Amino acid sequence: MTWNAELAPASHKISALGWLRIAVRGILLASLVGAGLVLLLAVRLVEWPLHGLHRPWTPWITQFVCRTAFVILRMEHSTVGTQMSQAGAIVANHGSWLDIFTLNARKRVYFVSKAEVAKWPGIGWLARATGTVFIRRARSDAKKQQEVFEERLKAGHKLLFFPEGTSTDSLRILPFKSTLFAAFFTDHLRDIMWVQPVTVAYRAPEGEEPRFYGWWGDMDFGSHLLKTLAAPRQGSVTVVYHAPLRVADFAGRKPLAAACEKAVRSGMPRELIEAGKAFEA
Repeated sequence: MTWNAELAPASHKISALGWLRIAVRGILLASLVGAGLVLLLAVRLVEWPLHGLHRPWTPWITQFVCRTAFVILRMEHSTVGTQMSQAGAIVANHGSWLDIFTLNARKRVYFVSKAEVAKWPGIGWLARATGTVFIRRARSDAKKQQEVFEERLKAGHKLLFFPEGTSTDSLRILPFKSTLFAAFFTDHLRDIMWVQPVTVAYRAPEGEEPRFYGWWGDMDFGSHLLKTLAAPRQGSVTVVYHAPLRVADFAGRKPLAAACEKAVRSGMPRELIEAGKAFEA
């Protein structure tokens, strides 16, 4: 049995009250993100000359915006476990565009994203401002990207990777790709690097399909955003922080990727895994 990724949810009809919720929540969210971005850029004008790559101030703005977004949505956000204090990276499953807010709300992280995201209206601007690392999957860029990773990690940044390589219906975890883990095994990083696996689990609003928050394949961002804003009752998201893994304890990228995948899978609630089986071919 395999996941039928082409099986998309049925279109979501929005009521008159739903459109009212979209208007109210949409205006509040847009104002929040816009004001946060302006403030972040203004602070960064002072922060950059004094601290360069180190960002002691602006991540707090990002965290405030992301936490407040869940208040506006009236969506419960909770965490389990302890955020690591060691230098290193975070790896997590990827279920939705909401992951941007979910993972930034409680931890100071910097996303690693495909280069195309930098060109997306709105999200691309926000990603650049918050320090996202953009990568291309071309072999010719591998060495340059490795140098960027090393520079950012040595500056104390916790880089966040999605090793699945794509988003899902939020009910399953795809096999982890080990390629990006190779950057952790350089002579300059191996002995100081730690990796913390993180599980993100979305629970749909009561009465909605369990894949409600999942965003994958060719699904349209605009319609998914409207559906989320229109929901009369929101669901919840739980972020599970697993024990950090010391890179030097592993023989190479593949064993480390496998250990991270196992940890992330262990944090996915059983009821979500069972729900996901209904959408397997």
